[in-house]
Amino acid sequence: MTSDTSTARRAMPRTRRQRKLAPRDRVVVTLMVVIPAVFVIGLVWLPALGSVLLSFTSWNGIGSLDRIKFVGVDNYVDIATIYPPFWPAVQHNVVWLVFLILGPTLLGVLLAVLLDKEIRGTRIYQTALYMPVVLSLALVGFIWQLLYSRDQGLLNAVLGTQIDWYGDPDVNLWAVLFATGWRHTGYIMLLYLAGLKGVDPSLREAAAIDGSGEVSTFFRIILPVMRPINLIVIVVVVIESLRAFDLVWIVNQGRNGLEIIAALVTSNVVGEASRIGFGSAMATIMLLISSIFITIYLRVVMREDES
Repeated sequence: MTSDTSTARRAMPRTRRQRKLAPRDRVVVTLMVVIPAVFVIGLVWLPALGSVLLSFTSWNGIGSLDRIKFVGVDNYVDIATIYPPFWPAVQHNVVWLVFLILGPTLLGVLLAVLLDKEIRGTRIYQTALYMPVVLSLALVGFIWQLLYSRDQGLLNAVLGTQIDWYGDPDVNLWAVLFATGWRHTGYIMLLYLAGLKGVDPSLREAAAIDGSGEVSTFFRIILPVMRPINLIVIVVVVIESLRAFDLVWIVNQGRNGLEIIAALVTSNVVGEASRIGFGSAMATIMLLISSIFITIYLRVVMREDES
């Protein structure tokens, strides 16, 4: 016992010495931690904190910082009471969220299930459906302009109508949503397809032996197993609905029936109004809404990791 104990004690310092990093490795590890942290703090946290602080001020962005005037919560009160585009923008963002959930998300799940069956030409279908995802929303807007144009658009030519799909406030929101859904479907399909590939095949075999059909197996077994994917998709859809900007800005700069919060932020911060504090207040509202869903997602993920 004594010899074994002494041998173990002699081995412990050697093991500890082996675990220590060489000076060069320490420098590399330190740089790998410090450099990303500096970029995240400088490009994400400091601008976000600056926006929050500016939301309590009145400033037109011209002149020195001495002209910044503290106004408290007046910007938030004005947004909720005397700024007409705000509440329509909130409604449009909610419509955006509901549409993305009920439309492209469910369609992406259906396409993922079909492609998971390894039908003939699966790779071709995956490429074709995912192709819109690699395109920016700005380019998507130009592509759909060829379809939506009142005088030369393909859609009016087929239907024999003269509808201004992008200009009519009664239909332009739905036209833009359909174009957004065309791009969003492929992304959701890819996420769920990756999740389906990671599901243990024995679960399906056991369900088939028990006499469960494909639909019942998917909703009762496969979908609950893919809970992490479901959470990721929910967060992605929420953030996508909040940061929807490119398409509506290209169409009419977020006016005439296409008011959304992100467009209002841009029009107030860098637009003709140049109200930095007012726009920062709306940006802070967006940040708070996003933080709620991100916090819920992180709490669920951390609980799963602990369990």
